[in-house]
Amino acid sequence: QVQLVESGGGLVQAGGSLRLSCAASGRTFSRYNMGWFRQAPGKEREFVAAIIWSGDNTIYADSVKGRFTISRDNAKNTVYLQMNSLKPEDTANYYCAVDVSRSFSYTLPRRLGDYDYWGQGTQVTVSS
Repeated sequence: QVQLVESGGGLVQAGGSLRLSCAASGRTFSRYNMGWFRQAPGKEREFVAAIIWSGDNTIYADSVKGRFTISRDNAKNTVYLQMNSLKPEDTANYYCAVDVSRSFSYTLPRRLGDYDYWGQGTQVTVSS
């Protein structure tokens, strides 16, 4: 049973920082690429960042590039999203996801449909 549990969300002022965590269980996650997505009220879920199984490669949405950093600790089965210089438009529910259909893949997916399992989300609210 694959389980992803996000934590670390909260209320922060614009310009502040938060660090999200995603604890994974049920598989050997060091084999799989993982990603973060977000969904604001009334909007579709959108890609934020992804990280390769080894941690050596990452990709970001243009809207967060230079402000957010995705990382992973395979020994702890945990993926992180460090968010700096937060803006009100970053307000959303943030979800982590894992692509278990491909092991040791060097292709980092950006599409929702490329991911197989999702967490329940953690809310991030940025006040102006």
